[in-house]
Amino acid sequence: MSIVKIENVRVLDPIQQTDQVQTVYIENGKRIDAVDQVDETLNGQGKWLMPTMVDLCARLREPGQQQHGTLKSEGKAARANGILHVITPPDSKPIVQDNGALIHGLIEKAQLDGGIYLHIIGAQTQGLNGKQPANMASLKKGGCTAVSNANAAFDNDDVVIRTLEYAAGLGLTVVFYAEEPQIAKDGCAHEGFIASRQGLPMIPAIAETVAIAKYLLMIEATGVRAHFGLLSCGASVDLIRAAKAKGLPVTADVAMHQLHLTEHLTDGFNSLAHVRPPLRAEQDKTLLRQGVKEGVIDAICTHHEPLSSSAKMAPFAETQPGITAFDTYVALGVQLIQEGLFEPLEWVAKVTSIPAQVANMTDRWKQEAGWVLIDPELQWTVSKETILSQGKNTPLIGQQLTGKVITTFAE
Repeated sequence: MSIVKIENVRVLDPIQQTDQVQTVYIENGKRIDAVDQVDETLNGQGKWLMPTMVDLCARLREPGQQQHGTLKSEGKAARANGILHVITPPDSKPIVQDNGALIHGLIEKAQLDGGIYLHIIGAQTQGLNGKQPANMASLKKGGCTAVSNANAAFDNDDVVIRTLEYAAGLGLTVVFYAEEPQIAKDGCAHEGFIASRQGLPMIPAIAETVAIAKYLLMIEATGVRAHFGLLSCGASVDLIRAAKAKGLPVTADVAMHQLHLTEHLTDGFNSLAHVRPPLRAEQDKTLLRQGVKEGVIDAICTHHEPLSSSAKMAPFAETQPGITAFDTYVALGVQLIQEGLFEPLEWVAKVTSIPAQVANMTDRWKQEAGWVLIDPELQWTVSKETILSQGKNTPLIGQQLTGKVITTFAE
């Protein structure tokens, strides 16, 4: 394999806690000591070098929904955008995540086809039916470290408690995407002025907070380690803050788009802004940002959900929710730095070492991670051509963003 020398690059390393301009030598995605013989020399002036990222929530659409994306298309897009470890919820169609052996096959295919390390969250109930606990012992054998019921509802609260006890006994983390079905119903947009003016069915913020509050009580009763993914409301941050202050074993993440976009984008029935949980109010965005800054929300994720163009061609409420997010991830991170929310090293930690820690895979990540060369000043336009993912479904289409991955160095 070739050795690359990168001169005068700003190295952002959350493990060593370093942020300094250095000349770096890389072989097979790993930093090595200085050598005389190199195959390529790059000028790193004004560029950043950071470890490859860990994404806590992305749907790659295979198996079962290859019209939207494949392990090959989405793996390649993730890798080219500096994301090497991808964690995916257990709701492919068909659901295979209650079967340890099938999980193993998907992980291998993601590595071969897409060049990424796929981590699969196991199903919390059989077939995600919300009725009986899944065979978590076999899922653990198959390599799962976490289980979730994804967006599927539980039949009743007793089932939830039983699955939490089971998971706690096996040392598995339970991942909640908190939304109370009885309150959310068939809503598709944030309960606010814009949705009500357009007559869209609404999902109030309380659908999320009621679910979180309920699950926190169950977590306290069972002692299970839990992660709350895709927070969307400012009030949710307060609940997680209180739970952490109490010493409960909980972590949380937020999708990058929730730190930038709001319900205003849904005006005019723009189905590209249809995502679940929905884009919420300006105030929510501010509080979520503050939550990430304080560390109440541990990490940022992409919530990448590629969709074919036809999935967005219908009246707003009937379109499929989802935003393609791998390709804009770094630029939106750079924007948070430009807007003064984070120092570069702070942002890097929230998309690399901290999500690795949340996913119980720090050692593995350190072993497998590569390096990413970023140009934080490169301006580019989001278009069907510049999006590498098979899904072109983003409300950012046509916009100019700043910051892009130039190269991912990985095995």
